[in-house]
Amino acid sequence: MPAKPARNRRLAPSLTNSPARGDGQAMAGALRAVNPAGVVCLNVRFRPKRDTRICHHHTQLPFGATLLRLPTATGATAMPETFAEIRLPTDELRDDIPFFTKVLGMRMDSIYPADDPSVAVFSGHGLRIRIEKGTSEPPGTIRIRCEDPFAFADGKRELMAPNGTRIEIDELNPPLVLPETVHSFVVRRLADQAPWIIGRAGMQYRDLIPDRLGGSIIASHIRIPDGGPVPDMVHYHTVGFQLIFCYRGWVDLVYEDQGEPFRLHAGCCVIQPPEIRHRVLYASDNIEVIEIGVPAEHVTTIDHEMVLPNETVNPDRLFQGQRFVHHKTEDAVWQPHPRDGFQCRDTTIAANTGGVAGVQVLRHAEENTDVIPTHHRHDADIHFTFVMDGKMTLEGEGREPHDLEPGDAFVIPPGMATRYTNVSNDIELLEVTLPG
Repeated sequence: MPAKPARNRRLAPSLTNSPARGDGQAMAGALRAVNPAGVVCLNVRFRPKRDTRICHHHTQLPFGATLLRLPTATGATAMPETFAEIRLPTDELRDDIPFFTKVLGMRMDSIYPADDPSVAVFSGHGLRIRIEKGTSEPPGTIRIRCEDPFAFADGKRELMAPNGTRIEIDELNPPLVLPETVHSFVVRRLADQAPWIIGRAGMQYRDLIPDRLGGSIIASHIRIPDGGPVPDMVHYHTVGFQLIFCYRGWVDLVYEDQGEPFRLHAGCCVIQPPEIRHRVLYASDNIEVIEIGVPAEHVTTIDHEMVLPNETVNPDRLFQGQRFVHHKTEDAVWQPHPRDGFQCRDTTIAANTGGVAGVQVLRHAEENTDVIPTHHRHDADIHFTFVMDGKMTLEGEGREPHDLEPGDAFVIPPGMATRYTNVSNDIELLEVTLPG
């Protein structure tokens, strides 16, 4: 994987007038004076200036107490930070200490009581664990992801801690696995009333390929009934290919290295190359999009550091071999399509993905109104079509004909002979093929 370019990062705000060590101790003492018999331990960490050493204070407060913002000696307000701990059971703490420190490489932060320890707190790998004798929780499972799993814990991928906790070691960035396509003939009709599922950021999803062709692809009809700001965050997808086609309405988007936010109108589309950071900003009422993702199951990761739009503008940048595409209807060039009686506009996606996928919009060719359609075969691995407008009949060899309307979708397996008949003059189809 090519090295990732420098990103604009928004760091968590720090206190410019954070307390020095003495002021922090004074604050901790003041809190103890207010609650001398507290029972809840909070780990309060101050974020000082870069040239000031970070100090930690353990402050006792009773249950239900409120931690007040107390002024520091310089008059600034200290913002406390709270740490969460996962509690795990044990029968014998002395057996767990060498395992979590030496085998897993974690740090032991505290242990007590001194004469007969029953509690120890460990931290490391982004995790904080409290191991305690006599608790009733199950031992659970810890997954540790690292760049080189075979260099961790002597290369073992599964371990069992003395307290019974299962440890799984996995790759930090596992390679993307594209499942082998399980070919099938699929027809999905809007009239079948497939359920709309509430998904990410409150958007409603309708599955257009229920069997996912063996996990090789997901095609979703997505809508947002109520327009306005979309509660989205900067994120990216670990995918092989992803298409967003605006079916109805419009949506405002912003992408890494692509400049200022822009509006995606009906009939236009974008591809989201692998791991390009982006965010959905604002949507019109009743916005509808068609989203294609390969493979069907892929990870969405939130980027809490990047701010979009970022300063770098590089529309020619390649993301794992793919270039961002924003296809606009006004730039379209119509040309003949292999199917009789149709013409198409190419979105240039095949050229900009190195042939990973091809996306075209088909419409009725006015000059071929009297053409009798013949059967057509394709050799693509995946051939997906969504009916955006008009009506037609899909005829496939050995199959009953299907009358299709807007909102319907179908998949044609390679080598199967099909033809489109009874085509209305206002027909408009979205056709996606992989490879392109």
